[in-house]
Amino acid sequence: MGNDAILRESLVNLIKGGNAHADFQEAIKDFPGDLRGKRPKGAPHSPWEELEHLRITQWDILEFSRNPEHKSPAWPEGYWPASPEPPDGKAWDRTVHAFCQDLQAMCALVQDPSTDLYQRIPHGDGQTILREALLVADHNAYHLGQFILLRRMLGSWK
Repeated sequence: MGNDAILRESLVNLIKGGNAHADFQEAIKDFPGDLRGKRPKGAPHSPWEELEHLRITQWDILEFSRNPEHKSPAWPEGYWPASPEPPDGKAWDRTVHAFCQDLQAMCALVQDPSTDLYQRIPHGDGQTILREALLVADHNAYHLGQFILLRRMLGSWK
């Protein structure tokens, strides 16, 4: 296996998580519906807010990476849901599904041998796909850690 393939494989493993910490599926597994919109005492966000923030941010990075016409949401309000509670009973599942689809799409972009990981993104200001992939991995790991901390505070983590 060449260096390029090793780098791509390592990036995908980093994006998917789970090497040094819980991955996305483990973090959200069996999360109780009645706790999704709860902000534990001292916490600035609910599990719903963290989950939706993960989805929005990952989607934004992915779209920036592949779509020159993409417009990012306003910062910071566009990256967080309006309410600590999911807007309806299906919102949680929709967000989980969208997050997983975008995660796979980011991995596919990185795995595609025609993707130049080092070339500057033409519509950016110096970013590369390598940088964006690392940003997704870093951001997801941080907020999954926050999500698990919320689960602990709410008494729903093993």
